[in-house]
Amino acid sequence: MSEDKVLDILEERLGRRHARQRLGVESDHEAQVFGQGINFFHIENMPVGQAVIRALLMASGLYWRGQRNAGKVVLKHNPMHTPQLPKAFDGFTILQISDLHVEQSEAAMMRVIQIIETLRYDICILTGDYRAKTWGPYDESLAGVARVCAALEGPVYGVLGNHDTIRMVPGLEEMGIRMLLNEAEAIERDGEHIHLAGIDDAHFYRMDNIEKAAENIPHEAFSILVTHTPEIYRQATHADFDVLLSGHTHGGQICLPGGTPITLSAVLPRALGSGPWRHHGMIGYTSVGAGSSVVPVRFNCPPEITLHRLCQSD
Repeated sequence: MSEDKVLDILEERLGRRHARQRLGVESDHEAQVFGQGINFFHIENMPVGQAVIRALLMASGLYWRGQRNAGKVVLKHNPMHTPQLPKAFDGFTILQISDLHVEQSEAAMMRVIQIIETLRYDICILTGDYRAKTWGPYDESLAGVARVCAALEGPVYGVLGNHDTIRMVPGLEEMGIRMLLNEAEAIERDGEHIHLAGIDDAHFYRMDNIEKAAENIPHEAFSILVTHTPEIYRQATHADFDVLLSGHTHGGQICLPGGTPITLSAVLPRALGSGPWRHHGMIGYTSVGAGSSVVPVRFNCPPEITLHRLCQSD
């Protein structure tokens, strides 16, 4: 798809001002190592840093073990009990797939496809970071995502991550992914509704707008916020979301024995860095992701896809 065609689609989809603002921010900052976003240091934009990590792991003899680990995607089950859930949605199941980084995670993508072909779920959400790099061509990334999407059934929703350009949106939506760009959709079952909202990247490009995403959600309605990064947990709580689903952290990706991350590349409490958590009345989950970033290795932090089951509780 030509650049002019992409721009025309984005302007029609988002409005001229939003589309050009997002593209302008990307042009200014997409390869920046310092000085943009919540976390002001971005090792994924630093080729020398990646080479150093790879060299150290190879010298230690751990690199190939870490690479094998990165392909061993596991399926996790996460029940979410909440009294606010409408009765019709008791048992509603959400498949979450996060941080694919498809070009760098070929073995993991094969495993993801193998797993999801055996699953049953009501909707799937993709929580961003489809490509491995943070700038440059993205055709290979779209092709990889298309292979994963071919194995999915039912409605699929997505948000952008800090590795993703807004230029990918037309291609992602052509695959049948409903991208939520500071937008929300109501899901109906037996006359009752839940609301699914998604925001643009909040970590690097800072194009998130929770207020816009939530503006048509009734105050008393059950609502889920889909975001690439959990770093906006405070804003989400005070915007009355019941559930927050996110990724981004990779759970540290390279962790000490016991799963303690060396770094999360995110500004938030360690308790929110992976798995289930709560903040005030809001239920949260941070996926450690299916793919790998910076270097294609994992230690003490297996890649995952997750089935969330919404359950009514007294």
